[in-house]
Amino acid sequence: MVGDGVVRGGGGAREESGNVAGGAVFPPSSVSYAYEWQRRRRWQQLRRRETWLVLVGIVLHAVYMLSIFDIYFKSPVVHGMDAVPQRISAPAKRLVLLVADGLRADKFFEPDSEGHFRAPFLRRIIREKGRWGISHARPPTESRPGHVSLIAGFYEDPSAITKGWKANPVEFDSVFNRSRHTFAFGSPGVVPIFCGNLPHATWGSYPPEFEDFASDASFLDQWSFDQFHDLLHRSHNDSKLKQLLMQERIVVFLHLLGCDTNGHAHRPHSTIYSNNVRVVDRIAQRVQSLFEDYFGDNQTSYIFTADHGISDKGSHGDGHPTNTNTPLVAWGAGIRTPSLLAHNNQSEYGLSSVHEHIHDMPTPAKWDLNDVERVDLNQADIAPLMATLIGSPCPVNSVGNLPLGFLNLNKREEAEATLSNTMQILNQFLRKSYVKQSSSLFFKPFKPLENYLSSLKQIEDLIFQSDYEAALRMSQDLRNLALAGLHYFQTYDWLMLMTTITLGYIGWILNLLIHILQSYTSLQKHVSIIVDANQWNTTKRVYLGACLLTGLYSSVFLLEKSPLLYHVYSATTIFLWAQIFSNIQFIATAWRGFSGKRYSTVVKLCCACFVALFILEFLVSSFSERKLYTWCFMTTGAVAGSFIFFWRRPSTGIFLCVACWFLSGFTLMPAEIPDNTGLVIASGAIIILIGMTGRLFEFYAKRDKLWSCIVGPSVEPYKKKLFWFQVIMVLLSSVMVWVSTSHRSQKRGLLLLHQIINWFLTGVSILLPLLSSSNLLPRLTSIFLGFAPPFLLLCIGYEAVFYSALSLVLLGWILVECITLNSTTITQVESVEEKFNLKDNERCLRLSDLRVPLIFMVLFNVAFFGTGNFASIASFEISSVYRFVTVFSPFFMAALLIFKLFIPFMLVICVFSSITKLIHVPRMGCYFLVILLSDIMTIHFFFLVQNTGSWMEIGNSISHFGIMSAQVVFVLFLFALTNIYTKDIKVMSFPLASLKAM
Repeated sequence: MVGDGVVRGGGGAREESGNVAGGAVFPPSSVSYAYEWQRRRRWQQLRRRETWLVLVGIVLHAVYMLSIFDIYFKSPVVHGMDAVPQRISAPAKRLVLLVADGLRADKFFEPDSEGHFRAPFLRRIIREKGRWGISHARPPTESRPGHVSLIAGFYEDPSAITKGWKANPVEFDSVFNRSRHTFAFGSPGVVPIFCGNLPHATWGSYPPEFEDFASDASFLDQWSFDQFHDLLHRSHNDSKLKQLLMQERIVVFLHLLGCDTNGHAHRPHSTIYSNNVRVVDRIAQRVQSLFEDYFGDNQTSYIFTADHGISDKGSHGDGHPTNTNTPLVAWGAGIRTPSLLAHNNQSEYGLSSVHEHIHDMPTPAKWDLNDVERVDLNQADIAPLMATLIGSPCPVNSVGNLPLGFLNLNKREEAEATLSNTMQILNQFLRKSYVKQSSSLFFKPFKPLENYLSSLKQIEDLIFQSDYEAALRMSQDLRNLALAGLHYFQTYDWLMLMTTITLGYIGWILNLLIHILQSYTSLQKHVSIIVDANQWNTTKRVYLGACLLTGLYSSVFLLEKSPLLYHVYSATTIFLWAQIFSNIQFIATAWRGFSGKRYSTVVKLCCACFVALFILEFLVSSFSERKLYTWCFMTTGAVAGSFIFFWRRPSTGIFLCVACWFLSGFTLMPAEIPDNTGLVIASGAIIILIGMTGRLFEFYAKRDKLWSCIVGPSVEPYKKKLFWFQVIMVLLSSVMVWVSTSHRSQKRGLLLLHQIINWFLTGVSILLPLLSSSNLLPRLTSIFLGFAPPFLLLCIGYEAVFYSALSLVLLGWILVECITLNSTTITQVESVEEKFNLKDNERCLRLSDLRVPLIFMVLFNVAFFGTGNFASIASFEISSVYRFVTVFSPFFMAALLIFKLFIPFMLVICVFSSITKLIHVPRMGCYFLVILLSDIMTIHFFFLVQNTGSWMEIGNSISHFGIMSAQVVFVLFLFALTNIYTKDIKVMSFPLASLKAM
């Protein structure tokens, strides 16, 4: 159990040398047997305790990671409201919604390299028939949440991503639900979400295999259009279908996936992507011609937009403007005609319709649209726009504001339509208020809306008196208050939950600290805790009080009908603090021992804590400013290199300085990794050169006593040949990078033969290090060469060179630890007798050993920046997997991307494990130190989570907290994985042995 307060065998290590126990002299053999039995029993207890500790840590972090959704992002969906009917007649009989998935605004509006605009038909619509603007999406900018915003009018709960975007985590209302009938055709990942369980829907989707990144995906858009074209053609011979089409409140939804797929595969700057924009423009033109020829009544409204954009590197998901800015063009029945501007300014609608978006910029001159009025809106505002056009009630969970700048209405109709929009949002507020009040023991109402009835009556009176401007202003003010009220109830339990979770994290950190002090420091020798009857009674009282307190909290939560997770949050926090109070005797004894230390010891401890906190805050800041690592490694290289240079190791100092400066340049690189196949191939040559240099260093190091501990004795001949076989594997992988990329660039897809070779190189190369020498440096060199082929095959640019740069710095870390170990053993001969007292020649942790987990954390975080941008949830390039698979398979592709991320991490952890063996410290003790330090950062990120401000800030804050929360599992998994490669590493320790003999 975590920190059970028992430390057995406190003085066992000292009895071995004296052979005296309790005043009696025993034979050496019996003392040795008793000591060994006692040590083995202690380690069995330690293993059991650590197993529970790890399990508690995994559960705690998984639960607390979900807490931000209860604190900051509770689900916006609430059931039980009645739909609010429109107060005006429908301007249109039918609606066509065209969504070009992955179409970003600038690529739609700007001209191509030859000066031709990519969407001539829709530009003509903008200038002659309709309205245009920028629709601002919200992270996560993925297909499902984007379409939920468009069609249902609310921003989906971010926790829905944990349940999968393709299945409905919750049932919600939508424009399709409120239509008389919906016809929808498109992607199997989007259309079934809204139409799969809708009885009044006719829909179709193509097989998932159609989404092949190796081909031009614009045929997917053509498929959607052809399906609806065939449906209209069939209606001429199907009277029921024709009768259905001629009814009112009909919605046609065409999902056009081509731009998204081509953007992923070929990037938005490619010719294929530009041609796909022209394809969707022609489809919009053909759809209008088809409808006007078929119906001929000018009663159709058309809306063309996108669910999200796409970044320059072909990804989406975060809050970058390339992902959040999407085009919007509306025309047809009920839509205003264009307004020409005398000056480059925004209309009153354009300025008022966008809220909480600080990245609205003036229309770029190259769009050539400065003379046409632009109306921007939030993506969720499109749902009430569509509902108003066809005269259907707005989706009951919509939070969108009706964009009057798009609607061709008179003043009375504007006031009436806005009042309907306000009442629909107000209904949600009233429902949430009622649900919270009916279950809360101490209810606190939202005071600004206590007199909402009088406000509604006043608005009705103003409309009746034909004072439409005043009625419109009051409706908008009431709507804004209703939205504020919704936010109030979504964060109603904020203070209680924040306090509970914060205390839980602090309790977990203190438990880790107690466990480390009890198990891996000299306190296990010098502090002996006797578990007597009084201690047992104290423990029982602590747990009894914890159970009563948990029961009290659970009773309150049950009465308030709180979510089940509320019970888990409180119970976990109480359990952790009960563990701390059950160790109160150990804490008191340790404090007395610390109080008796010399002043210099206290100063050293305070300085160590200050340095650790400084480094942790540096790491927190680096999440938002990755260039900090450049200054960090440049400074470290200069300072550490100079120190070692003048400490009789000039070559090592120069090497360390060059390696750190080499690595420092990568955090200046663009986060969006550009394609550079030549650089990937060249990096293969660099990897081979580093491997050969490592082999030469091994021969040199055997003649140097300082380095001999990491090289070891000579190995079998076949293991020497293994090195050259690994070099050949790296060379073949570089060749396959060139062959696979060249073949795909010719639009010939991925050959099965190339795919088989790439998989073979990957599978064989990662197994070869297991056959290499067990000496430290040869094994790490083999691991470096073994993971190089799969990493090269998954690289597209400069990150391939980062692999070598990181490896050089890791080698520099090993050399520095060798020098530190040599210096320590020379100056601390008197402590050699007490050095080995744990297991497998491990010694107790000292304060100076804190440098190992701190350096590990810096290098572990740097590993993220070599393969993507830490600040983005969409930072990792999907085209990296195209040498293994091109047919769209999100989970398989994600697994390959994660494997690519794992490779630099595994290098760092392999070196970390090797260093713990080199300096003879317990690896698990260092692991718990890493988790302890990580959770200090987690608390910081917990308070940095935002639910206001720009969408980019909100998305990044969630990503940062989630990444740090996952490290307890992430690092543990990688520790277990790398243990396969490092468990049999041997370290020569003859310098210590010689000193002990002296």
